[in-house]
Amino acid sequence: MDFQFKDVYNINDLIKIMHILRAPDGCPWDRVQTHESIRQNFIEETYEAVEAIDKGDVPLLREELGDVLMQVIFHSIMEEEKGTFSFDDVCNEVCQKLIIRHPHVFGNIEADTPEEVLKNWDAIKMQTKSQKSCADSVDDVARSLPALMRAQKVQKRSAKSGMDFRSAEEAAAKIPEEQCELFEAVQSGDKAKTEEELGDLLFSVVNLARLTGVDAEQALYRSTDKFALRFRKVEELAKDRGIDMRTAPDSLMDSLWEEVK
Repeated sequence: MDFQFKDVYNINDLIKIMHILRAPDGCPWDRVQTHESIRQNFIEETYEAVEAIDKGDVPLLREELGDVLMQVIFHSIMEEEKGTFSFDDVCNEVCQKLIIRHPHVFGNIEADTPEEVLKNWDAIKMQTKSQKSCADSVDDVARSLPALMRAQKVQKRSAKSGMDFRSAEEAAAKIPEEQCELFEAVQSGDKAKTEEELGDLLFSVVNLARLTGVDAEQALYRSTDKFALRFRKVEELAKDRGIDMRTAPDSLMDSLWEEVK
């Protein structure tokens, strides 16, 4: 193995290490991986980096960004082995994209506000991606995104065509209608219809979130955290009072929940 150990490594060393791991005499696990087999790893590493941001943990963020970068190089090397592209090609393409989409920095276009920058960005993006309509832009939203995030992004792009609620109040008024349709589906016992109507209700709630300037994904994330914290407190309270949560009456559990709130 032709490798020099150092006190400090750089991006070139990381690329070399990944090549060594993928070599015939490298790591048995790394050698057999494919884009598909480590797809979930890529997602998990990205979310772990996001969690480090949410925690404000700078050392952890440094570590997790390294894991994300390793995934990018891993996937790039797989394609380099096929002769399609390399990590250098990835870097070249993103550099070209940044230059093209920032004409107010690298060209002679004026954009003095973030809003003007985003307007130019969207116009250039549609042009470079050969998107001829808003529908093309909507179709371009990644289907692999978390459902709430994808819904909000689809709504935001479709709204640019003019098809949108006039206000948050108008969007809010749609929610009870969707609730009624969901309740009817539940009562019918039709699982497929229930799934459809539940999806419509969630989509309507996301519309309300968007029009009130709330990130739906983040809102649900925080509510889930809030529930988990309250659940722990209820469990601790029940234990202190000798209450078995699995057999306690609903009324008692409701009172514990209200007490914790």
